[in-house]
Amino acid sequence: MKNNINKADKSARWLTIKSLMLAGVLALTSCKSNLDTINENPNDPSSVDPTYLLTYVSKYTFQVNGDNMYASRMMIGTDGENAYQYMKWNDASFEIYTKGLLNTVKMMQEAEKRNNKNYVAIGKFFRAYHFFNISLKVGSIPYSEAAKGEAGITQPKYDSQDAVMSGILSELKEANDLINTNDKIEGDIIYNGDASKWKKLINSFRLKILITLSKKTTVGNYNIATEFASIAGSQPLMSSIADNGELKFADAADSRYSMFNNSGYGSSLYMADYFINMFKDRHDPRLFTFAAQTTGAKEAGKAITDFTAYNGGNPTSPYSDNAALITAKNISKVNDRFYKDPTNEPSSVLSYPELEFILAEAAARGWISGSAKTHYDNAIKGSFNFYQTYVKNPGQYFSGFDVNQYLATPLVVYNNADPLQVQLEKIMTQKYMTMFHQAQWTSYYDYLRTGYPNYPLKAGVAAPFRFRYPQSEYNYNSSNLKAALASQYGGNDNINSKPWWLQ
Repeated sequence: MKNNINKADKSARWLTIKSLMLAGVLALTSCKSNLDTINENPNDPSSVDPTYLLTYVSKYTFQVNGDNMYASRMMIGTDGENAYQYMKWNDASFEIYTKGLLNTVKMMQEAEKRNNKNYVAIGKFFRAYHFFNISLKVGSIPYSEAAKGEAGITQPKYDSQDAVMSGILSELKEANDLINTNDKIEGDIIYNGDASKWKKLINSFRLKILITLSKKTTVGNYNIATEFASIAGSQPLMSSIADNGELKFADAADSRYSMFNNSGYGSSLYMADYFINMFKDRHDPRLFTFAAQTTGAKEAGKAITDFTAYNGGNPTSPYSDNAALITAKNISKVNDRFYKDPTNEPSSVLSYPELEFILAEAAARGWISGSAKTHYDNAIKGSFNFYQTYVKNPGQYFSGFDVNQYLATPLVVYNNADPLQVQLEKIMTQKYMTMFHQAQWTSYYDYLRTGYPNYPLKAGVAAPFRFRYPQSEYNYNSSNLKAALASQYGGNDNINSKPWWLQ
């Protein structure tokens, strides 16, 4: 499949906003289709309506990223060695600075001209989201001086990860204060102009950042546990899957599911046994929505709900060994809905089930009062609700299923009295089971910070803590990059260097 990370960024990353916006607007003119917006002038980037930019930035941000499915031991490749499956990746990409952040900044600038606080607030969310994710990938990043080409800053300094995380928490707090029900939001393909749902997403994402920093006590001037409790106790949060921060796809040009018609999914991508076995061991019917029966099981006429009809390959074995399982007709492909259904399921950056798992973890750690079990149970119920809502013909998978009985089974049942590590393993295992093609790299980052679930690794191959900085930074921002490397990793830029958030 397409590698979205190991690409050499070009020097255009630090061009002025107007130059980049012209390219962005011209690109947008070819992707309107079902994502129509209003009142744009593609020949004059200085007059781009923020509604147009909101559509573009949302569409860019909420796409599915399949690379994490390999790193997180959910999928395997059989036609060659995949760098993510074998934990051998290298450079990150700073594409988000040009495609995500510059367009977000322009949206906020245009909104301020129109005195519309909601676009500014949503822009702060997108800034926080992108800075959060790129910082988790590499460590220190350009933040305070980023996306300021118009001001003449073409070689931005790097900010520490502590400064980035505290900065985006402050931006999200400002976004929460700005969002309102008076300023109209058009061009909104996520919440259809519902400011109250954006407010829930903003506050829920604040909690996601804080729980991700669980190995730290403070970030900037924030006490992490105290800030988490304050937000959870006083701010509106997601309360059902209707609040999911997700993009729904449409069967129209440039609006279809990210993996639709992906040739790799159709020919060489299969399920990992580590992931499949979690569902088989728990008799969890969500498996049937992720995986296809083995060829042998189909030929034997096994029912689609027969757990013995599913088998995966070992993600640590040579790809040729897993390819042999195809010949033996004993390996499950990815369910064909992921590449044959143009709408498939929505793609989330943060969902209600994920939020409930975050709250469960916070309760288990003693950050908030209340029952971790209640949040854990709510999360699992929300996940089943999601698949029963969005998977086509759900009755064929879930007929007769009782989620309350499932929650009482030995491998699933939650006990608030268990030691913390036992509670964390339960939470992280079930959270992981909800993230097939969802939430981008969240499952891998959860593994890095908690150790759960316990991924299988090839002997002598450690799970990388980070990506390398892109070659473009060495080419065009070398002095600032070298200073950042010296302050973080003793000058070394390798995937096994541990960033601040994991120390």
